[in-house]
Amino acid sequence: MEIRDATGPDQENVIALWGEAGLVRPWNPPAHDFQRALAAPNAAILLGFEQSFLVASVMLGFDGHRGWIYYLATKPDKQRAGRGKRILAAAEARLKQLGAPKAELMVREGNDAIGFYEHLGWDRQEVTVFARWLNGDK
Repeated sequence: MEIRDATGPDQENVIALWGEAGLVRPWNPPAHDFQRALAAPNAAILLGFEQSFLVASVMLGFDGHRGWIYYLATKPDKQRAGRGKRILAAAEARLKQLGAPKAELMVREGNDAIGFYEHLGWDRQEVTVFARWLNGDK
């Protein structure tokens, strides 16, 4: 799998992959997330390709305190073959380059990905996440 940074023309295919992976939510327009990640100096979207076909993606960002990982997706028919592990490792390496001492991610309860992250040695954190919409969307 070849891994490279996303660019503007990748947006449609990346959002389609996020949809296939069940990561898109109606209250969170993925095009906005894609565009913000590409515009931010400490963020990126990494893409995994096989024979020029998009098979995996991950969004990452460093806020100056810790690194964050979002939208880790593998095409459903390409899962369980190491692609998710490889693109996650690439995201971790990029966060290290950006100076992040720790990486975190959030997974919705009931998501099968919880076992994936535990298998790769990620630790559950004893935190409660609070949120507030700042733009009045919800």
